[in-house]
This record gives sequence, C-alpha cells and structure tokens, in this order.
Amino acid sequence: MGGYRERMLRTLLSPRMLGLHLLVIGVLVSFILLGRWQLGVFEESGKPHASVDPAPVAVETLSRVGAQIEGPAVGRKVTASGSYDAARQLLVADRRPDVAAPGGNVSRGEGYWVLTPLVLPDDTMVPVVRGWVPKADDPAIAVPAGQVTVSGRLRAPEGTDSVQRRAGGVPAGQVQTVSTAELINLWRGEKVRNGFVVAPTPGLTPVKVAPPVTGGTLTWRNLAYAANWWIFAGFAVFMWFHFVRDAVRSSSASKSPEVALEG
Repeated sequence: MGGYRERMLRTLLSPRMLGLHLLVIGVLVSFILLGRWQLGVFEESGKPHASVDPAPVAVETLSRVGAQIEGPAVGRKVTASGSYDAARQLLVADRRPDVAAPGGNVSRGEGYWVLTPLVLPDDTMVPVVRGWVPKADDPAIAVPAGQVTVSGRLRAPEGTDSVQRRAGGVPAGQVQTVSTAELINLWRGEKVRNGFVVAPTPGLTPVKVAPPVTGGTLTWRNLAYAANWWIFAGFAVFMWFHFVRDAVRSSSASKSPEVALEG
C-alpha cells in the first residue's frame, strides 16, 4: 500500500502533471472571473440610468390641469414665465435641500422648501420650489415681484402619504408634501397644474434635483453567458479528474509486473 501511494504521489507531482494542474487552475480562475463579469453586466443592465437630457421646453407642454405627468417628463428641464402669488406661498416642512432626501419625521427640523405658485399668462398656476431655507422666518423667502422667467426641472406630485407626518400637524402656511391634490384644496378657486417645478431663486439654497432616468432592461443573454462560463469551469474540473485518474491507473499498471517479479 505504501508503494502504491508513493507511485501515485510521484505521478501527481510529475512535471507533466504539475503543468496540467497549473493549466486547470488558470482555466478555472479565468472562467470564474469571466462568468462573474457577465453576471455583473447582467445586474448593471437592470439598474435605472440617466437618459438623454433634452433641451428645455415650456412647462405647459408637460404639466396640465387635471392630467397625470407622464413618466418620461419627470426630471425634464422646463421654463415658465409669469408672476409669483406671494399671498399663497407655503413652506414644505422637514426637508433637506435634495428632492431625493426623505421628508417627514425622518428629517424633522432639517429645514424647509420654499413653495410658491407661479401664475402663468393663461391664469393657471404651477407650483415652484424656489429653494431651501434652514428656518421658517428666514428673510430669504421673500417673493420676487413682477414678471419672472424661471428654469428648472419638472417633478411629479408627491403623495400625501409619502412621508411620516407630524402627529400634531404643521403650523398654518406650511405643508408636509408637495401634493397637487392638497394644493388644490389650499389654493381654492385656482387652476393648479399637476406636479411642481424645482427652480433655483437667488438668495435661497438650491434644492438638488436629478435629471430624468429610465428604467434598466435586464439583458438575459449576459446571464446565459455567465452560466456558460461556469459550466465550462465545471467541465474543466471533470476533464482534469479523468486525466489524473487515467495517469494514476497507467502508472499502477506499468509497475505491477515489477511487483510480481519481486514477489
């Protein structure tokens, strides 16, 4: 038995077999890495990504009274001209200077968005988030007078249940979401366009807003490629096992007559 083990080790560690071992290890590492790369491509394909950022258009073309904002319009650059209605200005409580940041109790005391309706030439209103302030009495919330032209990005309205609301509500002149349905009730008698525009006003901290994004499309072909590479890796192990087994058997068979003579 000891002689058999010695011959087997000598066969496995022979220069020819060592070369085979190294070759198989290299193949395994390469195939596994290639499969992982294809899996990464597959995973990345399903993630949302920034789409082409079109040139600005008039807000009236994308935001209408009583009509939903289409998905591709969210984040689009828009322009609007009119005059602000200072008497109807509101503060959106518990907000950070980023549209993507959570609101409500999660950001309680973080600051306020300044929300002012812009009255367009057709007497409709478009809500405009003009910026962010740390305190409700910040003098920077003063409303610009006269005709203005703003440029910003269009956002879909927030749901009234999109944030965890304060138990006792907020003071008069404040809201917790930019909800078109809620604004229609607060700005009674006005024709309010759906959604809102995030447009910076000098003197206020700009609210960060991302360009439009499109949903990713999973490329199942890359997942199949990943599986193929890993199947190849398994086949390489299978072939290595058979080469090693045949080499050990051949070595044992060639040594058997010598053992018989010695007996």
